Amino acid sequence: MRKGFAVMSLLRVDNLTVTFGLQNVLRNISFQVAAGETLAVIGESGCGKTVLLKNLIGLIPPTAGSIQFDGLEITSMNEAELAAIRMHYGFVFQMAALFDSMTIEENLLFPMVQHTQQSRQEMMTTIMKLLDEVGLSTNVLPKRPAELSGGMRKRVGIARALVLHPKIVLYDEPTTGLDPIMTDVINRLMAHMAKTYGITSIIVTHDMTTVRNVADRVIMLYPTARLKPKEPQILFDGPAREIEKSPESRIRDFVFGDGTSRLREIGG
Repeated sequence: MRKGFAVMSLLRVDNLTVTFGLQNVLRNISFQVAAGETLAVIGESGCGKTVLLKNLIGLIPPTAGSIQFDGLEITSMNEAELAAIRMHYGFVFQMAALFDSMTIEENLLFPMVQHTQQSRQEMMTTIMKLLDEVGLSTNVLPKRPAELSGGMRKRVGIARALVLHPKIVLYDEPTTGLDPIMTDVINRLMAHMAKTYGITSIIVTHDMTTVRNVADRVIMLYPTARLKPKEPQILFDGPAREIEKSPESRIRDFVFGDGTSRLREIGG
């Protein structure tokens, strides 16, 4: 956790289990996230990372377990109560998920128009400040998402996630599809926003560069179908700087991108 933030749990997950039919996606997941902390959630495709994010914001109800945000149990909330809680969340989707039919200005205004009583001038002041923070000029405001590059859309997505001044931001694969330079830009932006605004961040990613450069702590999930019956699904939970030192072969294979053991399993 970054120096200067209070040591208290903003988010607490206890024995979270999610099952779809006969498929067990998450199995007895437990962890806490401190206020101001940046947590990376990693693991191979199919291990339940995105399902976890959707649980944290109440979009998918768990089969069992508890999720507390700022001391409030969200798994028992109705839709109106969840809507109020989500005001404290920002969400950066994998492909930015901007409204194609709206201009960038309309995309950025949308959350504030829906959820605040601010004047147009107040809203535009917020937008201008955030655009500057993410390195975009006001020239993008009249454009539509299709007119922007992938990196620019991602930066607009980050700005939109922050317009309501959330306590926590959830990032779903924020650097997917970006070149190395733009990946570094997005990583720097995530770190800057967390530090500047004291925001708690949870980043689902496959990108170990993001883990090394942005995360305070990292959790690695493993697909339940590949676990032994009583084996924990969280293979690693600790400081980001420590994961590369792990002696666990499954962790090292993922961290260093080594598919040798998997090839042996499938007879390659």
